[in-house]
Amino acid sequence: MYKKAVIVVILVLIVVSLVGLVLVSSERRSASGEGKIALIYVDGVIMGGRGQTSVFGETGGTDALMKELREARDDESIRAVVLRINSPGGSAPASQEVGEEIKRLRQSGKPVVTSMGDVAASGGYWLAAVTDKIYANPATLTGSIGVYIPYTNWEELFKKIGVHSEKIKSGPYKDILSPDRSLTAEERAIIQTMVDDLYEQFITVVAEGRHLDKETVRKLADGRIYTGNQAKAAGLVDELGNLYDALDAARQLAGIHGKASIKEFGRGNPWSTLFSSQLNWQQNLLRQVEGTFTPLAISPLRQVE
Repeated sequence: MYKKAVIVVILVLIVVSLVGLVLVSSERRSASGEGKIALIYVDGVIMGGRGQTSVFGETGGTDALMKELREARDDESIRAVVLRINSPGGSAPASQEVGEEIKRLRQSGKPVVTSMGDVAASGGYWLAAVTDKIYANPATLTGSIGVYIPYTNWEELFKKIGVHSEKIKSGPYKDILSPDRSLTAEERAIIQTMVDDLYEQFITVVAEGRHLDKETVRKLADGRIYTGNQAKAAGLVDELGNLYDALDAARQLAGIHGKASIKEFGRGNPWSTLFSSQLNWQQNLLRQVEGTFTPLAISPLRQVE
């Protein structure tokens, strides 16, 4: 009898918790006023695709991020957007396609303001550069404007452990960047040309977004990172401030008088809120490992910033 009572109490608590989460989420998303500001999060490594999908929703991947940008653009109640970036970067194509969606959002007449968190570097800065205004904390790490394609040569290791690799290939460059042999001079030149092309694309994005000439950007774009203070002095960010300063700036740019309601994207799902806590420690550990070994989050064998 006692066990049944405990089970009933637990079930009631779960139901009450779920109802409460649904009501809070609904209230947050349906709050009305003169106009709403969308708050969209860019967290972690910027990589293309759908990310991880489960019964509780989708996490990671730029497909979901682009969908949120389009929803904000099409929602007539939304007057402005704040992009909360906490990302060390990622792949160049993924950053580029999200950047294009941000431009389309701005072209619809809705201002987009960036709020930088701990890190908004490399691909994270690419996204910030195409917004109307950039806010950073004085200690934010940003910049890292540049490109590299990583390559690891395991040839000597394979020899020591007795591994011999052979390939039958359709052309001389089909196995370029293969880890079981060294790059030839011709292959190195090919890869360098690719890096140079991607670098020029990055330079153009920053120059156009920040209204700087390309030579000025090139002097800043040697791959180094900057603090928020340094980035502001260099013209890479507009103001020093936190998320709420960025929200206030978005309200002013949109011409919203009084207090604006906030519509969060990618947050507030009651199911994910209830069940994701057990996965948080794994995600945090993974982020710490990524930050230790790849502080600017470069993915192997892909064009990256």
